[in-house]
Amino acid sequence: MLKITIPGEGTLELKHIVLDFNGTMACDGNLIPGVEERLNLLAEKLDVHIITADTFGLCRTSCRGINGCISILSSEIGAPEKEKYVEVLGAESVVAVGNGSNDTLMLSSSALGITIMGPEGTSAKAIQAADVIASDINTALDMLLNPKRLIATLRL
Repeated sequence: MLKITIPGEGTLELKHIVLDFNGTMACDGNLIPGVEERLNLLAEKLDVHIITADTFGLCRTSCRGINGCISILSSEIGAPEKEKYVEVLGAESVVAVGNGSNDTLMLSSSALGITIMGPEGTSAKAIQAADVIASDINTALDMLLNPKRLIATLRL
């Protein structure tokens, strides 16, 4: 568990990280350098879940070294499925990370939503749904590895 107290906001008790793959952790289906190492460090405190439409069909191969589970969406419209995934885990204990319109519901329903300004762009809807906007995936993961960065960003 990752426990973070945000002055003026309360305490986050995070048990899970749910990440979109394409555009968030990967560019054109290829894992962004540094992500595997950071997620494996986070896996010591959080259960890692990767949920994706797998547009390029490379998620399982690209993520084979990550200590976590992969879920491929069954619906072409993934936003409700991603939100339900977060709700089943217990939204109050989830940090969600994504960049696309199909990530908006999971970003807004999670205890902490982080959107990524990655090489594949970011949906304006995802920006509106997030609590934090990060310049890239490694910056977002570093915020969780160094929680004082999140505290500095979110404190009132």
